[in-house]
Amino acid sequence: MKNVCLMLVLLLGVFSVNAQQVLQGYIDTAFKNNIVLQQKNVSLEKAQYALKAAKGLFLPSTAFQAGYQTADGGRNIPLPLGNLLNPIYSTLNQITGANNFPMLENQTINFLPKNFHDAKIRTTVPIINTDIINNKRITEQQLALKEFEVQIYKRDLVKEVKTAYYNYLSALAAVDIYQSGLQLANEGLRVNQKLLENGKGLPAYVLRSQSEVENVRATLLDAEQKVNNARLYFNFLLNRNADHAIVVEKDDQGNLAKVESLLLNLDISGQREELKALNQVVGINQTVRKMNSQFAVPKLGAFLDLGTQSEGFKFNSNTRYYMLGLQLEIPIFSGNRNNNRIKESHLDLKNAQLNANLVAQQLSLSAKTAQNNLRSAYQTYQSSQKQFEAASTYLRLIERGYLAGANSFVETIDARNQYTSAQILVNINLYKVLTAMANIEREAASYILN
Repeated sequence: MKNVCLMLVLLLGVFSVNAQQVLQGYIDTAFKNNIVLQQKNVSLEKAQYALKAAKGLFLPSTAFQAGYQTADGGRNIPLPLGNLLNPIYSTLNQITGANNFPMLENQTINFLPKNFHDAKIRTTVPIINTDIINNKRITEQQLALKEFEVQIYKRDLVKEVKTAYYNYLSALAAVDIYQSGLQLANEGLRVNQKLLENGKGLPAYVLRSQSEVENVRATLLDAEQKVNNARLYFNFLLNRNADHAIVVEKDDQGNLAKVESLLLNLDISGQREELKALNQVVGINQTVRKMNSQFAVPKLGAFLDLGTQSEGFKFNSNTRYYMLGLQLEIPIFSGNRNNNRIKESHLDLKNAQLNANLVAQQLSLSAKTAQNNLRSAYQTYQSSQKQFEAASTYLRLIERGYLAGANSFVETIDARNQYTSAQILVNINLYKVLTAMANIEREAASYILN
């Protein structure tokens, strides 16, 4: 006897593990294939690149810059070099008896460049810039926010996959129940036909049995359609072909064993990604406020130019140059725009804090409501089990009484309908409990994400 009990325990344990593995496999498939989750991951990847770009602002940047200009006309500067120097050069030539000092012509210098180019490689680097520092911090917080958004959707997806799976199992169970009901109705029809053939029945009973068979068959067709719809939605969540088969593994008792623990222990403090995300939003607004408050901090940068300038596209030692410098910017007046931005950021921060407090209260209320829903669903399930046991016993007694002539055919139909309804009710309430458990898991953020 001990060996038999041990074997049953081992079989139940293996069955429970297999059921969990099947459902876990579907959740992993949803994580891989779900289109909305893929979109969330794309947004997360974009945020990662945005952070890399923000970090790159601290590094020097180098660019090639070139310009070409040509013009004619405009203002001129007369330079009377000939008038100034020619008398002196003439006297020097007479004294030296040579012609070492040539005569010069008066010159005119135009203000506008003609056939002039300036090509250079400019390197700039920030030295003091609080905007870059704060922008990097904001980008880091936005990346964390995107990570929380992915986790939030994953948890919602886990709940949706589990709920859809339980709905599919419930629909399948309903089909099995109606098939059993159809068998009972056919058996009732067969019994009434035999009784009529033996002169102990009534034609009305046969007609009523045929009507009941057709009614159950129509209900069975509707239940089968619900199975198809449940399969369509489940495969939609997994982004699979609509007709893809779903593996059925049940662990009803193993799941129900967890109900009492969930009813006693439920803690969402500090675990919900929604709260963490809202704290990140508060942090972003704090960083924005800090950045706006530092508008008066000077900005200092350095630059280095290596280039060439000339007219006529010449390139030699005389055209090459370098220029090294610092650039300092100190804001003095901006029409009070900076102060207005500071006040605006204060209000944004206050609004984010209020929203975080509101959502925290809502999540707490939602968790308690989910716990109450689970308790109610579990109690209803236990009650429906007792109803089913009573309906089963009542059906057996009525069928025996009908065959013995002690009960009417109407009573057998009523007993059979009560049995089927009670069986359906147990099935519905069972999966209501499992769905409520999935909701509790979502509210408590207890599912372990990879």
